[in-house]
Amino acid sequence: MGRSEGCVEGASGAGGANLSGTADTIGWDDFMRVALCAGTVQKVEPFPEARRPAWKVWVDFGPHGVKKTSAQIRSLYAPEDLVGRQIVGVINFAPKQVGPFMSEFLLTGFHTDEGVVITTVERRVPDGTRMA
Repeated sequence: MGRSEGCVEGASGAGGANLSGTADTIGWDDFMRVALCAGTVQKVEPFPEARRPAWKVWVDFGPHGVKKTSAQIRSLYAPEDLVGRQIVGVINFAPKQVGPFMSEFLLTGFHTDEGVVITTVERRVPDGTRMA
């Protein structure tokens, strides 16, 4: 399966890849393997050891527990903008060591020229609810 960063002609992600109608088609089973779940941000701390400006973020995913991640979202979000906010995360990636910090999920978002805009929930749902 190919990896594309953007979905709009001219949009690019961290890898600089453009998607202009050439995305690989996936099946329902492929989509169902990705656990995209809603969770509420509990805590945000600085991550001074990160190579690029980042926050350490802890999110409550309800029955899946509290998970932490490193997120390069400092250009658009202060800690007080994030705590209490419901976000969307991929919670079934293998843990990844980021410097001295173990990242346990992927905070989803959209790359823009100003920074990453996080994926949020339009209306509150129970923490841990899976995207359909």
